[in-house]
Amino acid sequence: MLLSGSVVIGVCTKPQVCLAGSSTSVHCEKVPGRIGLLHEGNSIRSCAPAMNSILDQDNLGAFCRHTHVAVRGAGVGPLANLIFGVKDIYDIAGHKTGFGSPDWVATHGPATRTAPSVQVLLDAGAHLAGKTHTDELTYSLTGENAHYGTPINVNAPGRIPGGSSSGSAAAVAGGLVDFAIGSDTGGSVRAPASFCGIYGIRPTHGRVSLEGACPLAPSFDTCGWFARDPVLLERVGRVLLGDTSHERPRKLLIADDAFRIAGDVVTRALGSAVERVSSLIGKPAAATVASEGLSQWSQAFRVLQGGEVWASYGDWVTRVKPTLGPGVKERIEWTSTIRPADVDTAREERETIARRMDALLADNAVLVLPTMPGIAPLRNTSQKEINDFRGRALSLLCVAGLARLPQISLPFASLDGCPLGLSLIAARGNDTMLLAFARELAL
Repeated sequence: MLLSGSVVIGVCTKPQVCLAGSSTSVHCEKVPGRIGLLHEGNSIRSCAPAMNSILDQDNLGAFCRHTHVAVRGAGVGPLANLIFGVKDIYDIAGHKTGFGSPDWVATHGPATRTAPSVQVLLDAGAHLAGKTHTDELTYSLTGENAHYGTPINVNAPGRIPGGSSSGSAAAVAGGLVDFAIGSDTGGSVRAPASFCGIYGIRPTHGRVSLEGACPLAPSFDTCGWFARDPVLLERVGRVLLGDTSHERPRKLLIADDAFRIAGDVVTRALGSAVERVSSLIGKPAAATVASEGLSQWSQAFRVLQGGEVWASYGDWVTRVKPTLGPGVKERIEWTSTIRPADVDTAREERETIARRMDALLADNAVLVLPTMPGIAPLRNTSQKEINDFRGRALSLLCVAGLARLPQISLPFASLDGCPLGLSLIAARGNDTMLLAFARELAL
């Protein structure tokens, strides 16, 4: 089966010829230092994972074995011969999408077409190495999946990678791929980027297609991506966004209430990073993002997200009765209790918040805030401690989601030897402005 001009990446142990599970010889094109790419004319060749695929190189537990697929891209274009991973919520034609849940795999068939956001990367020349792990149903920020394990965070050993785009972040941080695609609803790109010490962006809601991706809460869901350097992050963004604009920030705002939530220790750790940003924009102005309190904004986010989660998966959960891991199970159960009247109230609050942020970020203003309220928690931290941390984190993460804004996490700080991200939020549509400015900051 041909995937819109792309072919499945096979695996090989020889630079010229590899047997793809049969007596047929297929040409093997090697990407230096990476996996071999098998193709025979226009046919797709699939090889067993044991034959030197990304799965053999993956000592981080970042890639899925149960839904493994690799696809060769066009090989020419702005992303020519770069290697990427994709979160296991995006469809690849002819293959199952795992969604972090064995019960989801068991109750859903193979995809009939490849998600457009993945296809555009293949068409731009990049090669898909495989699918990366996600938290169960993407409804978590930790990266700990009760069924498939926890990818290793190479930059914070013994600590979680963050989720739900855990495998994508771990693969980028560990150098297994050049870049990776995730998704961000409530922080699932921004949190792992901060925890793993890499660049990550949540784009303006609706800017990048999510067709062919498992939704969580559609009015918040976005297709985000990770890279180790801002130049590549921008290159990928130019492809996904189809945007060649070159705007620049004109004003810098410091989210005082967000820094108060993070606390003095985190604020001090981010101090030099804030100075680095202000050196290129100018003296920052203090801003109170939420006069009623970011915790109130966070509650509105939780209600709206939860209502959409139950609308998306309530019927499936009721019918299949999936075995859900800790944290996810309790959150799914809670979503079934959300009252429609509470959703309506939260929806009105959201629009008020969006108008507030539109005014605050006018004229190419940029808001700076901590990505997360601290470094990555230790693996296997108690659910109570994780829930407390999650609550504080959502008070920071909810701003961009509620107002549908782009947010980029910059790996500019550390605390206790672990990565700590600084975030920039801009007005809707100013995604490439953030990407270009991140590149400028690195010069």
